Amino acid sequence: MFHSLRDFMTHLEAKGRLVRVKGPVSPKLEMTEIQTRLLAEGGPAVLFEQVVSDAGRRYPMPMLVNLFGTTERVAWGMGRELAELRAVGETLAFLKQPEPPGGWRDALNKLPLLKTVMAMKPATVSKAPCQEVVLQGGEIDLGALPIQTCWPGEPAPLITWPLVITKGPGTDKRDATNVGIYRMQVAGRNK
Repeated sequence: MFHSLRDFMTHLEAKGRLVRVKGPVSPKLEMTEIQTRLLAEGGPAVLFEQVVSDAGRRYPMPMLVNLFGTTERVAWGMGRELAELRAVGETLAFLKQPEPPGGWRDALNKLPLLKTVMAMKPATVSKAPCQEVVLQGGEIDLGALPIQTCWPGEPAPLITWPLVITKGPGTDKRDATNVGIYRMQVAGRNK
């Protein structure tokens, strides 16, 4: 398993599955066109090192696209090989609709699955690399991020694969935490 995105990128680069584009590229339509073609061809992940706005302003960070553009890279991202993906899918399907064991023998046969499930438990840490830079309130400026405008006529840039975490205001079970992937449209400097 990889400890960071950088580790995974190093792995992909060593396998020839990550290329770097050093020239200027715009996140407004141009980047989407490039990655759409790469996705259709089963092409590599791409790190755009010089992302520039329409006004020619360079963003302070590179942009990585097409990271999981092939099933092979999806498997590698989970620390697996392509041939192991079916077993991962079967585990996830079981977790979605678990069935009680049909007897002692069935229970013993499910012990490896139980071990796998127990290993999936996330670890809570007091400090994480993703928390080294935390912006709040007026410090937040989404315009500083190279967020793509993917299609002509879109009213604003879209964060296309964000991990959105929501929680209801109360303690009722119906207010439980929800995690999902939803497109998010930029509506302002910090929203």
